[in-house]
Amino acid sequence: MEKIDLFLNNLGEGWTIYIWLVSGVAIVVAAMIGVVWAAKNDQFDEDIKYLVFTESDKKRMDPEEYKKSREVVADQMQKRDEFLEKKYQERQKQRS
Repeated sequence: MEKIDLFLNNLGEGWTIYIWLVSGVAIVVAAMIGVVWAAKNDQFDEDIKYLVFTESDKKRMDPEEYKKSREVVADQMQKRDEFLEKKYQERQKQRS
């Protein structure tokens, strides 16, 4: 700990701005990585709101909204099946 204190005391004034700059750049890079990941994984899908509706909500919804909700659910189920099949194939390759 003495070596760290000695090092920091020998730096002089104005060195803390560099820590702030490095921290800020790290935060910006992490945010950019997060946004790219989210875009690749359909996290910005506005239709996700329709997944909470079920068949019993038909009488409370506009016909257009209900149709859209059923299309979104069918699409999500297809994506789920594709994902599960891909994972299954990966496991089969690992076992071989």
